[in-house]
Amino acid sequence: MISRRTFLASAASTVALSPLPARAQAYPNNTVRMIVPFPPGGATDVLGRVVAHHLQGLWGQTVVNEYKPGASGLLGARQVVTSPADGYTLLLASTGAILSVAASQGAEPNNYEVMRELAPISLVAAPSYILVVNPSVPVKTAADIIAYAKANPGKLTYGSSGVATASHLSGALFGQMAGVELLHVPYRGTGPAVNDLLGGQISMLFSPPQVVSQHIEIGKLRMIGTTGAERSALFPEFPTIASTGLPNYSSLGWFGLFAPAKTPIAIVSKISADIAKVLALDDAKKRLNEVGAEPAPNSPEAFTSFVNRDIAKWLELGIKANIKLSP
Repeated sequence: MISRRTFLASAASTVALSPLPARAQAYPNNTVRMIVPFPPGGATDVLGRVVAHHLQGLWGQTVVNEYKPGASGLLGARQVVTSPADGYTLLLASTGAILSVAASQGAEPNNYEVMRELAPISLVAAPSYILVVNPSVPVKTAADIIAYAKANPGKLTYGSSGVATASHLSGALFGQMAGVELLHVPYRGTGPAVNDLLGGQISMLFSPPQVVSQHIEIGKLRMIGTTGAERSALFPEFPTIASTGLPNYSSLGWFGLFAPAKTPIAIVSKISADIAKVLALDDAKKRLNEVGAEPAPNSPEAFTSFVNRDIAKWLELGIKANIKLSP
């Protein structure tokens, strides 16, 4: 006779050693699409190529980046929202794409829940942005920008990768805190905005470092400062905007991976764990560091909380500053 205690211990051991459900264990056994909701050449594209390359190597399955630009990332995000919840269509999103989803729903800061639409998988990176100007603009610090904007109302323009993106919000926050008028010029991605900044069509840009650092190095763009509360570990020589004339200013962009809502948690957890594995690879860390980003993977639960807090913050700014956050 087997005692009840022995039986329960044996059963618990069997459960602990049981494999994951077959659906998750077999995943992926086909091509995985990663939707990038902005045009090629921008920050999301750069990070997406790194992630896709290493996931493909880990999984032994094709991982394809598909570009779906438009409406500040909303078009690409909606494509994933309406895709089958099987893990074969993923979204590599930035702050703006998720904020556009929230704003298009009329969400309020105190009631937004990202999991109504998407299943957060993992943060990829959350770098400070860099404020850069065309060298023709006679400014070198944040204080210079504020003084110039006050003396020339409406003359300074700043580009962004679209309405409600981190680059837009960083500029809006700057203008609100400094009490100056900055004209926002939205683009369909960071790449086109950088091109026009280089050509002098716009005055300045709050940009992910990976797409402007090379232009700073050769003198085609002038760096004003980074947007984080502290100096960037990757750009320790660059001062913060807060230290060059706008105290307490801080704004971060982020990039993360999502799946359609109701994707099985076993699949979400597997992808999250695999993202952590690939971002720990020396080659992946080197590639991200080269473009100004540090790997920052986390769990689906931690990423969900992070996204909800961040989007609530920007929704609140939209209300206070009367900023239209949806395209």
